[in-house]
Amino acid sequence: MAKKESTFKNMVLTLFLVTLFASSALALIYEVTKGPIAEAKRLKKANAIGEVVPAFDNDPGTEVKKLAVNGDTLYFYRAWMGGEVTGIAVESYTRAGFSGLIKVMVGFLPDGTLHDIEVLEHAETPGLGDKMEKEKSFDKTTGESWTTQFKGRDPRNFSLMVKQDNGDVDAITAATITSRAFCDAVQRAYDGLLVVTGDLDYDAISGSTGQPIAE
Repeated sequence: MAKKESTFKNMVLTLFLVTLFASSALALIYEVTKGPIAEAKRLKKANAIGEVVPAFDNDPGTEVKKLAVNGDTLYFYRAWMGGEVTGIAVESYTRAGFSGLIKVMVGFLPDGTLHDIEVLEHAETPGLGDKMEKEKSFDKTTGESWTTQFKGRDPRNFSLMVKQDNGDVDAITAATITSRAFCDAVQRAYDGLLVVTGDLDYDAISGSTGQPIAE
């Protein structure tokens, strides 16, 4: 009986040591990779801003404004060139994707016209929903991608819904859900821009009251 108890204690001790080692290793890996991962995300965001607005000579990341919307946050980055605003990049989101969360950077000109859009994050189906990314839907013959259809469009007269829903956007083939979600994120960015510029009441897009904008 004593031998069995001893064996059991050894098994428990071994399991404890293995668990302790594994958790310590994971903690160490997390600490080592946390910085590089954060820096990679920062660079990806900075590059996306540079892609969706015209040329600028400031650092848009230092002029960010925030807008709380439906349990999440929109981020606004103002781009300047020679003292004049060249565009505003809006980090937007939707949770209506086929696989959930999609984050995009939407660029607007000062008059509210769409300049360009970059995908920041998603988990959509490879070969289908992921074609919202420029490189995944780029056509060498036309030199265009799926998001090209948004360029130069004014959301005041261009409906940010897919044509199946009586909008103006051609959906990605076999990926209508993703297309709808993408449009939802772009529309949220535009509505947020209108709130920040004072052209739309905050309650109209948030369903809540209070101070929406934080420096």
